[in-house]
Amino acid sequence: MDYDVIVVGSGFGGSVAALRLTEKGYRVAVVEAGRRFDEPDGEPGRRHHALPRTSWRTRRYLWAPGLGMTGIQRIHLLRGEKGSRVLVLAGAGVGGGSLVYANTLYEPPEPFFADPQWRHITDWRAELAPFYDQARRMLGVRTNPTMTPADKAVQRIAERMGRGETFHRTPVGVLFGDKAGERVEDPYFGGAGPRRTTCTECGSCMTGCRVGAKNMLTENYLYLAEHAGAEVLPMTTVTAVRPRAEGGYTVEVTRTGRRARRLRRTLTAEHVVLAAGTYGTQRLLHRMKTIGALPHLSDRLGVRTRTNSEAILGVERLGRKGDDHSRGVAITSSFHPDEHTHIEPTRYGPGSNAMGALRSLLIDGGGRTPRWARFLGQAATHPHQLVRLPNLRDWSRRTIIALIMQVRDNSITVVPSPSGRGMRARRGHGEPSPTWIPVAHRAVRMLAEEMGGMPGGTWLDLFNIPTTAHFIGGCTIGASPEDGVIDPYHRVYGHPGLHIVDGSAVSANLGVNPSLTITAQAERAMAFWPNQGEEDTRPELGAAYERVTPVTPKAAVVPADAPAALRLPISPA
Repeated sequence: MDYDVIVVGSGFGGSVAALRLTEKGYRVAVVEAGRRFDEPDGEPGRRHHALPRTSWRTRRYLWAPGLGMTGIQRIHLLRGEKGSRVLVLAGAGVGGGSLVYANTLYEPPEPFFADPQWRHITDWRAELAPFYDQARRMLGVRTNPTMTPADKAVQRIAERMGRGETFHRTPVGVLFGDKAGERVEDPYFGGAGPRRTTCTECGSCMTGCRVGAKNMLTENYLYLAEHAGAEVLPMTTVTAVRPRAEGGYTVEVTRTGRRARRLRRTLTAEHVVLAAGTYGTQRLLHRMKTIGALPHLSDRLGVRTRTNSEAILGVERLGRKGDDHSRGVAITSSFHPDEHTHIEPTRYGPGSNAMGALRSLLIDGGGRTPRWARFLGQAATHPHQLVRLPNLRDWSRRTIIALIMQVRDNSITVVPSPSGRGMRARRGHGEPSPTWIPVAHRAVRMLAEEMGGMPGGTWLDLFNIPTTAHFIGGCTIGASPEDGVIDPYHRVYGHPGLHIVDGSAVSANLGVNPSLTITAQAERAMAFWPNQGEEDTRPELGAAYERVTPVTPKAAVVPADAPAALRLPISPA
């Protein structure tokens, strides 16, 4: 075979798989649809200059390869039944979502671990605890050190809502130093990692950290995996995964872009690890099930797909004078307006104003009157607000974006479209996914009062289509194929040798940013793999779950005395 393991995708799950399986002696290839933005052995401060300067550099910022755009920001509209449609924001490129995410790394609250989907299998908080610790050290998590004007305004809102004790600064995966923009030696991996540059708090985390202070996967897991022998194949799109009669899998790939049809080939491997992100992994698996390439996939595929119960709102100051809200890391603080809801002030850097084109007036949902009709009514009575919407000048400096997440048990079900090549959404298990969140609207209106600004939502809100930056689930963990798509070791039911370790394996709404949890779940899954050539101590696929002892890799890349050294539990997890 060409490889022992093919990893599809280079985001948080895929990069963890690449490093840990390379350490265990497997020949690993990482297939990534997006382009490469880093120079693996480039100088600090210059390794990431291929990333876009601002969001207006659309060829490097937006993802539409058919139009020649191979940037870091994917935008998908998932159509379907009313009340289930959603706009999905995701990442692209070598390093996956870490290139465009807001580097915010929370461990979720108790409702996530106690969700009915998986709580009966094991004590997930206890099992995942050592792997959350490992993920935090690998991703270099520390508390944001700066209190920005946006944070002070949000703190006042928390106090006005009687929730001031829930306000705190965020844990972020960013390299801060005594001096901004200073070049330093590898601070995490005992010299095995790259030299780095400290954070300048320029606010450009979500358009790509050209400084190189953001702890993207190209600075940790993926960097270490490549230098240990893993091969990364950028601009390569997986079109099919098929079992081989003699064992293992054939992975059909094509060159990403407009001339893809001329450049098709196949790769073979004993194992395939799917980590293409929730949207990408689900789309591939739905198509493979529809055409019969993976006929034994669980019927639970697409069930309990989650939006993280999210909304994206904001407040925009009308005048140019005032605090510059584009300074600081992307997300600097958060608070809980109630026990279910989490709000984070979010920013883009100076000049990155393109995403402001999505904004609209803040219109409440509910009731019989359509939201678009209410919008027309508000525009008629407040025309000065409407005429300001086309003005994107200095938008990032004038605006605080409010990212809202919840831990409520709501979901949608994703199914193949009639053509079999796309996906559609319909109502799912539990509560309907919210099309608006009243407590969030209340908080954003208070924030507008504090700022002297205008509260806003998105144009799609007017049609009850929320926006999520954290599309998760649909390939959930279950005790059997009747309950989930993968077993508690992340192996796909019905297809030995096939695995899933991305956001689609997150089995419940987290109410926080999911990157740390995806990383921790992947660390745990990879810890149970045997070293190449050794006996697999995991139960047979489909057998009852048992706790097993993690397997120490043959050749750990990070020295044992380094801050991010691998520390596996010495007894069953």
